[in-house]
Amino acid sequence: MKDKPVVIGVAGGSGSGKTSVTRSICKRFSDKTILVIEQDYYYKDQSHLPFEERLNTNYDHPLAFDNDLLIEHLHQLLDGKEINKPVYDYKIHTRSTEVIRVEPKDVIIVEGILVLEDPRLVDLMDIKVFVDTDADIRIIRRLLRDIKERGRSLDSVIEQYLNAVRPSHLQFIEPTKRYADIIIPEGGKNYVAIDIMASKIESILAKNSENN
Repeated sequence: MKDKPVVIGVAGGSGSGKTSVTRSICKRFSDKTILVIEQDYYYKDQSHLPFEERLNTNYDHPLAFDNDLLIEHLHQLLDGKEINKPVYDYKIHTRSTEVIRVEPKDVIIVEGILVLEDPRLVDLMDIKVFVDTDADIRIIRRLLRDIKERGRSLDSVIEQYLNAVRPSHLQFIEPTKRYADIIIPEGGKNYVAIDIMASKIESILAKNSENN
């Protein structure tokens, strides 16, 4: 691959619609190869901790993520090298022994609640996006997801939201909005914002091709 990949950061609170924005971008560029790197896959390995201690981890805090490994992997992809993307096992609350072999692509989307929090990550991004959705919509989406997909109880989801998710959002996630090039209300259904992003991505890809 001769052209430098375009790196897009997609941030926003839990349940904001980051995944729908990412899917919308992928649909617009079906003729290009797109790689999605989920920050959730880069939660720190906790195998050295007892299971009871792992349950107390605040997964909405910057210290929960292994950004050093994520940044190392992005540099390797930008250099045209393959990586072994980690897999996080939510059942045992630590990193799985499995990895996913990943090749560099034309467009790399880095998606996660705190991808705009680390300046080292931000410096690698060509386009920085913050998906901005009202808190009441985000908590409803999180409730439905965690109960349906992760087998959580209503009480446990609400307790986690009040004790960890909401405070971390206000302290760490919301302030990163200032670093975004584009703020997208309501996620992937904001077609005007997606159109603007698509045009910008095309222009960067064209410029990279001219320089090679």
